Amino acid sequence: MRRLSAHIGAWRRLIHGMQTASAAWLLLATLALAAMIGGVPAAAAEKDVFTVSGIEVDVTDKDAATAKLKAITEAQVKAFRKLLRRIATPEAEKRLARLSPRDIGRLMSSLSVEEERTGPRQYIGRLTIRFSPRKVRALLRKAGVGYITERAPRILIVPVWQTAEGPVLWQPNPWMAAWRELDAEEALVPVVIPAGDETDRQTLTAEDALAGDAGKLEALKLRYDTEAVLVAVAGPKGENAVRAVMTGDSPVGRIAFDKTYIAETDGIEEAARMAARRFHEVMTWKWKKKVAARRQAEAKARAAQTRLQVIVPFSSLREWQQIRARLASIPGVTDVDVSALSGTSAVVNLSAAMSIDQLRAALQASRLHLGQSGGRWYVQAF
Repeated sequence: MRRLSAHIGAWRRLIHGMQTASAAWLLLATLALAAMIGGVPAAAAEKDVFTVSGIEVDVTDKDAATAKLKAITEAQVKAFRKLLRRIATPEAEKRLARLSPRDIGRLMSSLSVEEERTGPRQYIGRLTIRFSPRKVRALLRKAGVGYITERAPRILIVPVWQTAEGPVLWQPNPWMAAWRELDAEEALVPVVIPAGDETDRQTLTAEDALAGDAGKLEALKLRYDTEAVLVAVAGPKGENAVRAVMTGDSPVGRIAFDKTYIAETDGIEEAARMAARRFHEVMTWKWKKKVAARRQAEAKARAAQTRLQVIVPFSSLREWQQIRARLASIPGVTDVDVSALSGTSAVVNLSAAMSIDQLRAALQASRLHLGQSGGRWYVQAF
């Protein structure tokens, strides 16, 4: 034990010097990284999650200026509700129901007009509202509302309309129109609908889509730069119902939808819109659930992660090689990083996906003892 204490004392002085130098290098590296990150695409992508476009308003008041101010307030409230449905858990709207339009306005970072028309006493417009990520997060945390801001990879949806005369893809049809109306390219699960131009028509037919032609679907996926492509098939069931089917693998998980939607008004067109909205809602729910499960698993893994700097005394190079091999072969040990080595001992940064007690038991099974002396951890063969 005296030999071990001597090793620990010597290594403590050496490590202190190394840590001082490392801290300086770490600070420089952190500052350099912060400078590089400044405006990276990841930050821009996250900002887009807090941007809500296509908010339509139509307000009449005593004059156009007053109508416009009222419309902006209305747009902010609409956009905030849409944002909550996009990123937050279902109870968010209920918990934040008492939030006033003025409070919502304080969360906004900017506003832009997509298009507008004014009359003597009327304002009609479509607006884009950008919310402050920091302020929205703080509000949701304070309200105890869970949220997901990580976007799924883009998914290309190919809507095929099945009629008695045969399948329709690129010609105007209620199913394609319903998916376009979603306008979900900014959503948490971004959905892209093909343009249906001449290139698309030459690439894929309705029959190809129904047959699941992998090569042609892949070509369309590459054209629109998406992670996956799904064929969604729907057809009329009477005058006010649509049966919709979509199956396949996607970034949000396995998709298996097959349901009939009945509209009380507006017939087939509304039933198609109901189906498209519901499909996308379920895809969003699956994505949120997937991200939440992954984060929970990561948190659990971090909680069970052990990182120790240990001193390993040895009597010969051969003994050191044997100890190192035993350390690396222990199940759950993820890293054995040697930070310093002398003729009689080594300093090792040991990482393991387990608690300290579990690590101690695993080392014991490999005839290695994990202990402490003078506030320092050591691993010694026995």
